[in-house]
Amino acid sequence: MLQLLIAFVSRIYAFFQRTMPTNILIRATHTRRGLKWGVPAMLLAVLYIVIAAALAQWVAGGAPGWINLVVLVCLCYAVVVVMPMMLGRSRSAAVGGLRLSA
Repeated sequence: MLQLLIAFVSRIYAFFQRTMPTNILIRATHTRRGLKWGVPAMLLAVLYIVIAAALAQWVAGGAPGWINLVVLVCLCYAVVVVMPMMLGRSRSAAVGGLRLSA
């Protein structure tokens, strides 16, 4: 039973890694050639923040309360996942590039 559960979860994880746009973008930036995708990833994080702010205003104006969950997901993706990853990748690439050229 445990093996079946682990196999199921690993297949779902692999499916999400292949198909979700943010995961595709993050995977593309993990290569040396993919550093050019750092700015679009940061813009994607800004887009998530703008969507979260717009939805929060909509909820404040009387929209259903369950939309707060969408706001939370957008903020989690922007603040917790995309921004720190991109800042760390760009810093390590800059430091690594300096070491290589010295």
